[in-house]
Amino acid sequence: MRIGRCLLALAALVASQIAQFAYGDRARAAEQVDLLLALAMDVSRSMEQPKFLLQREGYAAAITNPQVLEAIKSGPRQKIAICFIDWSGAGEQRLVINWSVLDGADSARRFGDLIYEAPRSFNDRTSIGGGISFAAAQIAKAPYEAERHAIDVSGDGTNNAGRDVQTARDQAVAKGIVVNGIAILTELQYSRIPEHTNPPGGLEKYYRDNVIGGPGSFVMVAEDFSSFGKSMVKKLIAEIAAAPPLRRSASIAPLAPRP
Repeated sequence: MRIGRCLLALAALVASQIAQFAYGDRARAAEQVDLLLALAMDVSRSMEQPKFLLQREGYAAAITNPQVLEAIKSGPRQKIAICFIDWSGAGEQRLVINWSVLDGADSARRFGDLIYEAPRSFNDRTSIGGGISFAAAQIAKAPYEAERHAIDVSGDGTNNAGRDVQTARDQAVAKGIVVNGIAILTELQYSRIPEHTNPPGGLEKYYRDNVIGGPGSFVMVAEDFSSFGKSMVKKLIAEIAAAPPLRRSASIAPLAPRP
């Protein structure tokens, strides 16, 4: 009996060591990239379908833009890992595209196609705080490793549902994540909910005061939905290359139309 117990204990110890070795190797073998970037797109009810499609097209075109690809190649590992999230009201967040490595035109094109083809996930209120928290959780679970972590939040209005946006922002920053924003402006005369899309001081100021955070964080402005793609190109270049954002007047390569 004693011998049997000893053999069982020895077997358990060996199994434990094998598992520890295997999982340790797996952790050490995690692919290294220059940046973990979570793209978080606002799909709340203020995003009417034409605006939703312009955002999808803008993201897809920006990902494949030659200057964005140059920014990726400028890093020491010449690749980044990226995921794509839809977010709307409280509890309404969805990982639309799981973590993928972008290391050139082919991988960028595949990711852009997935963005363009993805159906809309929600159409409710606006929980920027919920979107940030969900994106931070995806970064924590990423199967890749990078020294830099960033969340890229797009939106056309203020936080009006779910958790406090400043608290969510501060918690993400405390984890070493930089939160950047792209504020999509709506002319007051065309807004159905002006208190949401045109807060006191403007949406850019709202994002600067409440949404972005972390070293080097910034807000990029899309003057309207039609210019979203060009603004996203400048934003991605700044995030990927860890460089100051380009001036609004800076020239960028033309966005390729979707086939």
